Amino acid sequence: MVDVSAKAVTAREATARGRVVMQPETLALIVEGRVPKGDVLATARLAGIMAAKRTSDLIPLCHPLPLTGIEVTLTPSDGAVDIEATVRTTAQTGVEMEALTAVSVAALTVYDMCKAAERTMRIEAVRLVAKSGGASGDYRADE
Repeated sequence: MVDVSAKAVTAREATARGRVVMQPETLALIVEGRVPKGDVLATARLAGIMAAKRTSDLIPLCHPLPLTGIEVTLTPSDGAVDIEATVRTTAQTGVEMEALTAVSVAALTVYDMCKAAERTMRIEAVRLVAKSGGASGDYRADE
C-alpha cells in the first residue's frame, strides 16, 4: 500500500457515473414497482452506499477512509437506469475508488434484481467524471 502519511489532510470529493442499459419493458417494471424482488432503485442506492463504505475490503491496496458523505442517485432514462455517486472525505488520499465502487455495485444490484426479467442488460460507461482535493488538483471529464 502506498504510504500517504506525508500527504496533507484535505477535503476531497469524487463523482462517478455509469448506467444499466435494458429493454423498455424491463425499465417499465422498475418504474412501476413490479419487480418481484422489490424496489430496485432504493435497494441499488443502498447497495451503492454500503459498497463505498467497504471499498478497502474489496480493492487490494486501497486505503480505508473515513467517509463523510455518500450520495448515490439512480435515474430511469430512455432505455437505461443512470447511476451517479458522489463521495466525500477529509483525508490524505482521494475517494475516486469509493465513487467508482458505489456506481459498480449499484449497477450490479439493478442487474441482480432484474435478471429474471431480462438477462441481456448491459452495465456500461462506469467512469470517474470529477474529483477535487489533493496535490493533483481538480479533474473534470470531458462529456
